[in-house]
Amino acid sequence: MTAFITAFIMVFLAELGDKTQLLVMTFAAKYRWQTVMFAVLFSTILNHLVAILIGIYLNSAINMAYIHIAAAAAFLAFGASTLFSNKREEKFKEKKTFINPFWTVAIAFFLAETGDKTQLAAITIAARFGAWGPLIIGTTLGMVAADSLGVLAGTFINNHISSERIQFFSALFFILCGCIELAYTFGFIG
Repeated sequence: MTAFITAFIMVFLAELGDKTQLLVMTFAAKYRWQTVMFAVLFSTILNHLVAILIGIYLNSAINMAYIHIAAAAAFLAFGASTLFSNKREEKFKEKKTFINPFWTVAIAFFLAETGDKTQLAAITIAARFGAWGPLIIGTTLGMVAADSLGVLAGTFINNHISSERIQFFSALFFILCGCIELAYTFGFIG
């Protein structure tokens, strides 16, 4: 029970105001809240399973710089695609294709969480307690609880701000996150 409570509290507090909570808010302003929450749940479970593996077995085998560069590239790509999504969406409507929002959110969230403080918290707790079940449940519920607040804020924003402004600020946010990831990776910020 101690592992569960510790995991829940640490991840919940670490996620408040974190870039991934802001990312969730941005996605909730664009997609259905249910889609965003299921993608967050899926990504969190997968990400924290990876964190446990890293924390217990693979800590020295993965160069986190490569993961941060991949996350930065994804953010920059999401930012660029968001800026031009109206033109692209019109072309897709003409071709009758479908872009799956679940996978967009899941992949972006997974990459953003990789190497993030909540994943590092999960690694630390795994090294301390080694309790797989309570740890996964606690970290996942902590993440979902904190990101639910982001979904509520994103839904509110979607209902009160024009879609053009949401699109523009979402693109800027993604690009900013990509630049921050690169600055962090290359040691410009600590």
